[in-house]
Amino acid sequence: MSIMIWATLFVMLVIVAFIAVRMSAKHEEQGLHDTGLAIIEFNRAFPTEAIRSLQATANGQVVFVRLHDNKAGFMRSMQRHYSCQVIQPGRVRVQSSDSGKGLTVDFLDTPHQNGTFEFASPKEASEVALWLLGNYVAEPDRELPLADPTAANHR
Repeated sequence: MSIMIWATLFVMLVIVAFIAVRMSAKHEEQGLHDTGLAIIEFNRAFPTEAIRSLQATANGQVVFVRLHDNKAGFMRSMQRHYSCQVIQPGRVRVQSSDSGKGLTVDFLDTPHQNGTFEFASPKEASEVALWLLGNYVAEPDRELPLADPTAANHR
C-alpha cells in the first residue's frame, strides 16, 4: 500500500513540474507585444511621464516609448521584470543596422543597454530613430497652419 502512495505522490510531482515548465515557457514567449502591459509597466516606473506612442521590436523584447515632452523611453523585458529608462535627447547614438529594418543604438548614460534592435519594417525603425534623436514631427504636425494676415501687414 505504501508503494501506491509513493507512486501517486511521484505522479503528482511530475504533473506539477510539467505545469510549471509550461507556464514558464509561456511567460518567456510573451515578451512586450501587449502594448497595454508596456504602458502599465512604464508608467509604474515613471508615473509623471506622459506617453504619446509605443513601438515594439519585431521579437517583442524591447519597446521604445515616445514621450510627450520630446524625450524617448526604453523598456526591455528581463524575463521576470522590465528595465525602463527615460532617454534625454542627445544622450544616444543611432545607426541603421545591416538589415535596414533595425537600429544599432548606443546609450551614453547606460552602455549595458546598447544593442541592435530589429523592427518589422524600415519605416518603424526610422520613426524610432527620430524619437531617439529628438527630431520627430508627427503626421498631423506636418501641415503648416494657414497664413492669417494681421492688421500690421495691411497698410
